[in-house]
Amino acid sequence: MNKYEDNDIDVDIFVIGGGINGCGIARDAIGRGLSVELAEMNDLASATSSASTKLFHGGLRYLEYWKVRLVREALIEREILLKAMPHISWPMRFVLPYHKNMRFDVNTPTSKLLNIFMPWLKGRRPAWLIRFGLFLYDNLGGRKFLKGTSSLHLSNSKEGVPLKNKYLKAFEYSDCWIEDSRLVVLNARDAEIRGAKINVCTKVVSAEQIKGIWHLTLHSTIDDATRVVKARMIVNAGGPWVEDIIQNKVRLNSSEGVRLVRGSHLITKKLYEHNKCYFFQGEDGRIIFTIPYETDFTLIGTTDVEHFDISIKPECTLEEKKYLVNFASEYFETKVTIDDIVKTYSGVRPLYNDNASSASAATRDYVLSVDETLGAPILNVFGGKITTYRKLSENALDKISKILPKVGASWTAGVPLPGGDFNIEDLESLINKLSKKYNFLDQKWALRLIKAYGTNAFELLGDSENSKDLGVSFGATLTEKEVIWLIKNEYAKTADDIIWRRSKLGLRLSDQEVVILSEWIDDNLTTLR
Repeated sequence: MNKYEDNDIDVDIFVIGGGINGCGIARDAIGRGLSVELAEMNDLASATSSASTKLFHGGLRYLEYWKVRLVREALIEREILLKAMPHISWPMRFVLPYHKNMRFDVNTPTSKLLNIFMPWLKGRRPAWLIRFGLFLYDNLGGRKFLKGTSSLHLSNSKEGVPLKNKYLKAFEYSDCWIEDSRLVVLNARDAEIRGAKINVCTKVVSAEQIKGIWHLTLHSTIDDATRVVKARMIVNAGGPWVEDIIQNKVRLNSSEGVRLVRGSHLITKKLYEHNKCYFFQGEDGRIIFTIPYETDFTLIGTTDVEHFDISIKPECTLEEKKYLVNFASEYFETKVTIDDIVKTYSGVRPLYNDNASSASAATRDYVLSVDETLGAPILNVFGGKITTYRKLSENALDKISKILPKVGASWTAGVPLPGGDFNIEDLESLINKLSKKYNFLDQKWALRLIKAYGTNAFELLGDSENSKDLGVSFGATLTEKEVIWLIKNEYAKTADDIIWRRSKLGLRLSDQEVVILSEWIDDNLTTLR
């Protein structure tokens, strides 16, 4: 009997890691006819996938490194994903202020080439070069409905009001916003709807191959139970822990590894009134974004700092705070200070270790590596960008299809995630429809629900006729009915899961309100799960 036809198998694929890559692969695999189980040791998106800059973007600066294929792939995906999830993703315009003294990162291939052929520039960024890069950015991905690049005169525009008056000119281009942690949860939910088993708070203790089959020992921290799952193949999508899984769980002798790079972000009070983002270029050659965030705040990021120990939780250091506020202050007329900071967050990017000279120069591309030396196949996932997660998943299944039989064709392009079954241009009418049916919702409340749940907002609210039907009010429009939905349908187990990853309501809830929410969950979780 072929080892892949053994009837004593629980699943075809066992996915380790509940970040965007793990959940994306699980969704793609179950839709191709494979049986799938996934384990995440904490909450879904509890690490890197909830600590991004919240952008679907091509990576404009990667053109300086001549990463044309990576940028093109990301630009194509940008519009594919936007159509599939119009509730949690939407277009944004980015303003790139220009000054003649702007400079390149000296380590980029473009900078080195210009230093040879145009030494008089002395590392400065000429306007024509920026415009050429934006021309490529507009056209590499076959842009269909996102607006192209335009020029702005900052002296007489709203975009110029918050900036220092030395910035007279800017370029404006398109990218997209994404609710990163919700993207992860909705991929997991869709995978489960299609038949996958999703486990949170479940740690893979060990993985051993016996006669060509993986035997994975799992431990649940929810009920303190241990069990064994037999799988034909493992997908190691552990993100920052991918190397640890290789060495300590699977015990595979591999030279491949990750380079851990910490990216820190600041959430500040609202720094300007319009709804566009700024793309700022620093004297050190790096870039940061300032992004309108949750209506009343501004998001600033990110840094690129080596992070050497995955056992140490990534946190925004005082040095990083100073770096980001000083960087932004070089552009804004009103100085940004540490006192403006409301919250910080940090994540570790598990970049493929290509031995680049700096953290900023390390590749953002992904590497998929299959190993069968232990007698059973494992696919290790290194790196990747949130924008290209769906393409990464497709390529992962292409590799899996060469090992496992009867793998179906690719299918995820254009298929909406739960709640995303509407056209992006219909967003406003959907909000109005929700507020009309549930007339106790004000416009902001309806907007929040639609942007979180899309068409599923109607299912969440059900037959509610007034606000009392929603049960306990925890503050900031969060109600008992929504919490129950998140526990039953979106794997939430704690207050933090709800207020920081399923939403960002933690920015608006008081400490006492969070305590009340936590106590309610503790009292009701057992009966709801």
